[in-house]
Amino acid sequence: MNKSDEYQIQIRGLEKTFGTHKVLKGVDLDIERGHINVVIGGSGQGKSVLMKHLMGLLKPDAGHIWVDGEGVVPMNDRELNKLRRKFGMAFQYAALFDSLTVEQNVAFPLVEHTKKSKVEIRELVINRLGSFGLRNIEKKFFVELLGDMRKRVGLARALILEPQILLYDEPTTGLDPVATKNVDDMIRDISKETGVTSVVISHDMASTFRIADRIAMLYEGKIAVSGTPDEFKRCDLPYVREFVEMSGTVRFDEHSLVEPTDGGDDEDTQTRPGGRQ
Repeated sequence: MNKSDEYQIQIRGLEKTFGTHKVLKGVDLDIERGHINVVIGGSGQGKSVLMKHLMGLLKPDAGHIWVDGEGVVPMNDRELNKLRRKFGMAFQYAALFDSLTVEQNVAFPLVEHTKKSKVEIRELVINRLGSFGLRNIEKKFFVELLGDMRKRVGLARALILEPQILLYDEPTTGLDPVATKNVDDMIRDISKETGVTSVVISHDMASTFRIADRIAMLYEGKIAVSGTPDEFKRCDLPYVREFVEMSGTVRFDEHSLVEPTDGGDDEDTQTRPGGRQ
């Protein structure tokens, strides 16, 4: 597939089975370049499985993935390692090393993948931590950090190699509403300031409606619907409405949206499946 100016990642017909359990049943999805793309769905629907395929951590049973027009599925280990330099990963629980300081955690990708000097690495780390409002904590350890602070250190590490694509795995899990809002603001700020393509895996609809440029719902192994937040709120599929309503963020009456989460316009739009073909 030719490189697309609009889409950085394109997925077609992706299938994956573990034992007798078929998790992905023909996923079609386009990830918009430079935007925040949120993939939602219930527990066990395959969101994390889908994310692992994007970096070549899993091989599909069938289907194709293109990143900047390059086919991921047939890549060998050397090619995959090169591809992965395009990605940063913000893990659900930050995934910081307990035995390393904050500075050592954030520096780890630079030590592993570059030939920069210790002085250069320290300067980059201090600057990156400062961009997240983290100052004078570089000698602290994981256990000394609060949940919101751990998330910020994890994001600093994810961005230290200046990736083109940033993957977030349930970034607000385990946070209180104030901390969740802070993380949401950071995701929006990162997107605006760096132009990075963001892929967020989430089941938090309040957070999703705050940050998303596009939302796709994974349901029964396929992308059931994909569209803007306003389009998504107006989707009339029963399982989409139930998922959104149960989150408490949006309520529908028999025919229409009653309480939108934000002040978006009311122009009628139709949600399109899966992404543009």
